[in-house]
Amino acid sequence: MFQKQFRGAASKLSEIGLTPGHLKVLMLLSSGEAMPMGSLAQGLACDASTMTWLIDRLEERGLVERKMLASDRRVKTVVLTSRGLKKTAEVKKRLYKPPAELLDLDEETLEVLRDAFAADAHDSVEKVSTGR
Repeated sequence: MFQKQFRGAASKLSEIGLTPGHLKVLMLLSSGEAMPMGSLAQGLACDASTMTWLIDRLEERGLVERKMLASDRRVKTVVLTSRGLKKTAEVKKRLYKPPAELLDLDEETLEVLRDAFAADAHDSVEKVSTGR
């Protein structure tokens, strides 16, 4: 069911000028909180140079901004700009439509699924942001 959703995602992303790597960064930053570049790299399971390249591309488009961490100027954090928040909302609207199979489920089952996915997403973001 979900594989069908993911197949069309890459073409939808390219229509709005993003890659799957860009999407992952935007989703990790979608809480609006600044994240250290190292934590982002860990969350995407990539090295620092790949993360720098991704952030460079997103920064060129005005979607993210780098900032120095006030307590340790060696650490660079990344945060979504207002334009980045709008682009992330656009991506969510275009990509995250429920599969047809979910439309037939009753409200109680949908709530259970929503809560399970939300808990999993929260745990993933928490691990990335704390570096655990």
